[in-house]
Amino acid sequence: MEKSREMVVRLNWVMWNLTSVVGRMICDFVCSNQEEVDLAVQSAKEAYRSWSRLSGSERGRILLEAARLIREQREDIAIVESINTGKPITESRVDVDVAWQAVQYYAGIAGSLAGQHIQLPGGSFAYTRREPLGVCVGIGAWNYPFQIACWKSAPALACGNAMIFKPSPLTPLTAVMLAEIYTQAGAPNGLFNVLQGAVETGNLLCKHRGVAKVSFTGSVPTGIKIMETAAKSVKHVTLELGGKSPLVIFSDCHLENAVTGAMLANFLSQGEVCSNGTRVFVQKDIMSKFVEKVVAKTKAIKVGDPLLEDTQMGGLISRPHMDRVLSYVKQAKEQGAAVLCGGDRFVPNDPKLKDGYFVKPCILGNCNDEMTCVKEEIFGPVMSVLAFETEEEVIERANNTDLGLAAGVFTRDLTRAHRMAAALEAGTCFINNYNVSPIEIPFGGYKMSGFGKENGIATIEYYTQLKSVYVEMGDPECSF
Repeated sequence: MEKSREMVVRLNWVMWNLTSVVGRMICDFVCSNQEEVDLAVQSAKEAYRSWSRLSGSERGRILLEAARLIREQREDIAIVESINTGKPITESRVDVDVAWQAVQYYAGIAGSLAGQHIQLPGGSFAYTRREPLGVCVGIGAWNYPFQIACWKSAPALACGNAMIFKPSPLTPLTAVMLAEIYTQAGAPNGLFNVLQGAVETGNLLCKHRGVAKVSFTGSVPTGIKIMETAAKSVKHVTLELGGKSPLVIFSDCHLENAVTGAMLANFLSQGEVCSNGTRVFVQKDIMSKFVEKVVAKTKAIKVGDPLLEDTQMGGLISRPHMDRVLSYVKQAKEQGAAVLCGGDRFVPNDPKLKDGYFVKPCILGNCNDEMTCVKEEIFGPVMSVLAFETEEEVIERANNTDLGLAAGVFTRDLTRAHRMAAALEAGTCFINNYNVSPIEIPFGGYKMSGFGKENGIATIEYYTQLKSVYVEMGDPECSF
């Protein structure tokens, strides 16, 4: 966005120091204030006027080009993402692939958006128009910054909206790269704006009268505040919030696959994943075998420099977050949990990484449902293992939470698997796998994990509004 480049010169509000997960300074940036927010909204409105008049196919062509450019710049984006988030470069590449797949998917859907024809008595009829909302705001989280920016912007733009995106102040970099890509692909200036900032910038966006919708990914407390602010001007809201998801492993499972599932459910992106299945319920008669295998696999995880090809786990996002994760492990021990492996700080041999925020992946045994580590979202590489005996028991325990983002079950009994999927109170349920998110599948939570969907055709409902048009083919009847 050309105007955003001008904004940088005039910003004079709050300075942020951005450090990498290895404890070194990346850059300084300045938070946007009311003037910049107003400029961004005005710029987005101007772009929206022309963009919303294009046919879906015309919008789709530009999105397809954006997807191609993301593929072309895959390595550059992945390197910046790893430096900023701390996740291994191998994971960042996958994130970039998921991102371009999202843009490509909605490019294909753009041309198919349509209303409905309704035949009425006497030859009259009605039809519906699926229309864009206007200027939408996307507020991203720091764990998947580029992927989230694409998950929010691709359906929004496909439907004819403009978007202002505010990345987390901890990961502000790759959203700017996405803005440049959209411009290179042919999107009008201002269609996808990036505003940097923290809480106050987000608040200014959420209450701005020119904003029609807010889509937020982040914590439950912040989601509640966004909902309260948006409600004052009756904005559309999508909230993708936290989770404390259950992973249920039955004794008839394929044990190696279940161990792999537990690893996927806990240790991707250093455990900083909202859908993680951190409450791992294991049927009693296979508990010892499961623990032996999962501890051995966890001890073998290579922690270190996220830019090295053989690194399997990088550093946590910040020093305060690392301290928070370690405090949960300490509290778990105090409450009677057994640390089966990890749970302390890791200091790599490379002196350049000695100040990094690395934590050894941790497995907690001897857990019960009342422990803090089982009840609260840790958002780090910490797995809590719990024993259960019966299906009825584990369903009740798994659902005993205010959150409901995801759930998983491993069993060879497909009748039981589908029965569990129906009973578990979560927006996504994985059977014999975990944390797989194809763009075609809607993603979103139950209960306090939020509402609204991202991905899949269902998302179109959340970036459009339906207008009904009645057409009278005869003379109107009136009693007056």
